[in-house]
Amino acid sequence: MPYCHGSRVYSRVPRTPCNGSRINVTSRIRVGITGVSGYGGRELLRLCVGHPTFEVTYVGGETTAGQRVDGLDPALLGRKEGALIVQAFDPGQLGDIDLLFASLPTGGSREPLAKVASHIQIVDVGGDHRFVEGWDYGLTELPGARAAIARSSRVANPGCYPAASLLALAPLVASGLIEPTGIVVDAKSGVSGAGRGGRSEFGFAETNDDVMPYGLEKHVHVPEMCEALTRVQSGRVTVPSQSTAARVTIAFTPHLIPMTRGIVSTTYGRPAGSPSIDAIFSAADAMYANEPFVKVVRPMNGRGPHSRWTTGSNLCFVTYSVNQVTGHIVAIGVIDNLGKGAAGQAIQNANLMTGQVETAGLMGLPLSP
Repeated sequence: MPYCHGSRVYSRVPRTPCNGSRINVTSRIRVGITGVSGYGGRELLRLCVGHPTFEVTYVGGETTAGQRVDGLDPALLGRKEGALIVQAFDPGQLGDIDLLFASLPTGGSREPLAKVASHIQIVDVGGDHRFVEGWDYGLTELPGARAAIARSSRVANPGCYPAASLLALAPLVASGLIEPTGIVVDAKSGVSGAGRGGRSEFGFAETNDDVMPYGLEKHVHVPEMCEALTRVQSGRVTVPSQSTAARVTIAFTPHLIPMTRGIVSTTYGRPAGSPSIDAIFSAADAMYANEPFVKVVRPMNGRGPHSRWTTGSNLCFVTYSVNQVTGHIVAIGVIDNLGKGAAGQAIQNANLMTGQVETAGLMGLPLSP
């Protein structure tokens, strides 16, 4: 359907803008990326360079300001994106961009992004605008999310752990197959999920042959997951949860493991009634039947999906089982933390916001091996 935002219309062919007149439009959408110094920003750059419609015309990064982009990524030598100079982020100096991918550290984006011109659409990959008024939550496959994102000019990407966990749990919560309280989320992430800050505790010598649970007392993703699932339980993730609704409660423990990228989130919940495993898979199949990036798979020889099935992609694999001893439902979500957990999801959201095919630039197969 035609999409317009303010005075701009996005399309590869002429479309009808909001005022009903016919105009000719460019086939390129000018995008900017902040935080290009980090892993998420670099992955956004990689995906945008390969996108059929997006044209990167601005890059921002505090620690690399003043450098050429091809100095950060030699693969861009000889390409026009490689000649761009990384800018210190100034919301008033973004050039003539249509869309901004903001990949800034959590806690540092609300004030500067509030100063970005209103005609520039924003996808915030950081954590400052999730479930904040004026921003739409950008996990596309949740009930009601896709239509809201397509109408939005301000979208907040989900966190990486929530993306994997919510996609596994949403069919169970939406169908009432799982008790909403006391859900356990036990998730493992590759070291790139800790960012690129250069902290010694995330270096090879510290993380190799080691598994580190963290965030044991408090984690920023807990309220995000609880709010999202409480809204899913009410029918639409776009509607704020009501006080009369049974709040979803989650116990969450993340772990850093010695691999570069990927998340496996294994979640446990008490069944509501006695749903069969076929009923559980039917709920997931129904929710994700037409979703290009979510794959519902049954365990094979007692094994679930591997993290490497998603490496370098926007895919998510989900599977389910029922524990034969306790009766708990086990729901597993597997993603690339830099793909569906960050840059890939951001591109998916931006495609919707700008009227592109939702899968544009995202259909490449995962890396193997």
